[in-house]
Amino acid sequence: MIRILVFALFVLALAAGFAWLADRPGELSIVWQGQRADMSLMVAATLVVSLIAAVMFCWWLVRVIWTSPHSIQRYFRARKRDRGYQALSTGLIAAGAGDAAGARKMLARTKGLISADQEPLIHLLEAQAAMIEGRYDDARKKFELMADDPETRELGLRGLYLEARRLGANEAARQYAERAAEKAPQLPWATEAALEYRSQAGDWDEALKLLGDGRSGSAEEKKVHARRKAVLLTARAAAKLDADPKGAREDAHQALKLDENFVPAGLIEAKAYLREDNLRKAASILERLWKATAHGEVAKLYVRARSGDSASDRLKRAEKLEAMRPNNAEALYAVAEAALEARDFTLARAKAEAAARLSPRESAFLLLADIEDAETGDQGRIRHWMNQALKAPRDPAWTADGITSPEWRAISPVTGRLDAFEWKTPVSPLEGPVEEGSIDTVDEAIRTLPPLAIESKPAERAEKVVEIAKAEAEKPVVVATVAEPAPVKDATSERTKAGEDDKEEEERPFYGLPDDPGVKEGAKRDATSGFRLF
Repeated sequence: MIRILVFALFVLALAAGFAWLADRPGELSIVWQGQRADMSLMVAATLVVSLIAAVMFCWWLVRVIWTSPHSIQRYFRARKRDRGYQALSTGLIAAGAGDAAGARKMLARTKGLISADQEPLIHLLEAQAAMIEGRYDDARKKFELMADDPETRELGLRGLYLEARRLGANEAARQYAERAAEKAPQLPWATEAALEYRSQAGDWDEALKLLGDGRSGSAEEKKVHARRKAVLLTARAAAKLDADPKGAREDAHQALKLDENFVPAGLIEAKAYLREDNLRKAASILERLWKATAHGEVAKLYVRARSGDSASDRLKRAEKLEAMRPNNAEALYAVAEAALEARDFTLARAKAEAAARLSPRESAFLLLADIEDAETGDQGRIRHWMNQALKAPRDPAWTADGITSPEWRAISPVTGRLDAFEWKTPVSPLEGPVEEGSIDTVDEAIRTLPPLAIESKPAERAEKVVEIAKAEAEKPVVVATVAEPAPVKDATSERTKAGEDDKEEEERPFYGLPDDPGVKEGAKRDATSGFRLF
C-alpha cells in the first residue's frame, strides 16, 4: 500500500513538473563537437526522463540475470521448507491425537525437509512420539537436550517436570519447577508449582517472595494474586502464633487488608489479641466477621473468648451474637449450647429446636439429645434424637479433596494445592451427597418424640432413692444365736409360690425402652399379656 502511494505521488510530481514547463516555454541549444542541436525545453526534459528510465530498466535487467541462479535456489528452498513445516504441523497434530504411527511418519518426513538445528520443534515432535510409543527414557533425554538449549529451555523444563510428576519423583519435579521459575518467572505453571512446593515445605517467606507484588496483570489476575497472598500470610501467622503472637497478629492483619472477610485470618488475629489479654480488640474483630459471614468458628471463639467466664457470662455473649444476626442457625445453636451449660433447659431446648428447623444437621440433634440427657435422662427420648442425628446431614467443616480437618490449612494434604480448604458440608464418599432436611422433617421429629417416662424424671428418681434408704434404715437388726436346721421345702408350695411370682411379674407395669427388642425366646409370659411402654 505504501509503495502504491509513493508511486502515485511520484507520477503526480512528474506531471506537475511537465505542466509547469509547458506553461513556461523556451528553447535549448546544445553544441557538441561542432554540431548544434536546437530543441524546445519540453523536448529536452522528455529526453532526460526517458534516458533515466532506460538506464534504470537496463540495470534491473542485468541484476535479474545476474541473481537468477540464487533466486531459483531460494525458491526451491522455500518450497522445501514449506513442505517441511506442513509435515511438522501434521506430525504435532497426530501426536496430540495419540496417533503414534502418523507422528513417527511425519517426523521422518520433517527431518528430511528441515534441519533440526533450524527448527527446535522437531525435538518436541520426537519427544512426543516417543512418549506415545512408551519410550519414556528417550523422551526424557530429548527434554534434557531441550532444557540445555536457551531457545527451548522452558519447553524442556516443562516436559521434565511433567515426566517427574508422572513418575512420582516429587523432589525432581520441585527442582525443575524451581529452575523454570528462576529462569522464566513469567511462566504461570512454574510459579504455581514452585509456590506449592514451598508451601508444602512450610517455607512461607520464600513463597511470599516468589509470589511478588502482583502489580501487573488484569483485574482478575490481581484478585487471584491478592487471595493467594492472603492465604500465605495467614499460614505464616498460624505458624508463628504460639511463639510470636505479635508477628502473627501483624501477618493476619495484612491478610485481612487483602481479603476483609477471610475467616481464618480473622480468627488468628483475634487469638493473638486474646493471648495479649486484649479482649476488646479481639471481640471487635470477631463481631465484624460475624456480621459479614455468620461463621460457626467465629461464634465458638467469641463465646469462649475468656476462659474465666461463667456459664451465664457465655450465655450473654451468645445472646449478643443472636442479636447481631437474628434468625440465624449458627447463632441459635451457640445460644442453645451456652444455655445448656448454664442449666437453662427451657431456653436451650427452644433455641436448639429453632436451629434444627433452620439448618437440620447432626450437631443440632446431638445437642437436643444432650439437653434431654441433662434434664430428664429419658433414654427413649435420647435415642430418638440420636436416631435423627444419624439421618441428618453432617456439620460444616474445613474440607478439601474429600477429607476434613478440625482447623483451616493453607494446602491440601492430598494434592498439595494451595487454598484448597473450604468451609462446607462434607460429602460421604460411599453414600454421596446428603439431601438437606426441611422444617417439616424437624417438626415431624418433634411430634414423634416419645412421651416422658415417669421413672426417668430426676425428682421422682431422687424421692424413690430416699424412700429406699429410709426403709433400709428402719429395718430391725436380727442377731441369730442358734442355727436351726433348714425346713424341708414342699414342692407343691414351691410351685404355687413360683406361679404367684410369675403372676405378680406379669401384672407389674413394664417401663422398657421404645426400641426394646421384646421378650426373649423361652420367657414364661402369657400370649395375651402385651408390653406397656409407659
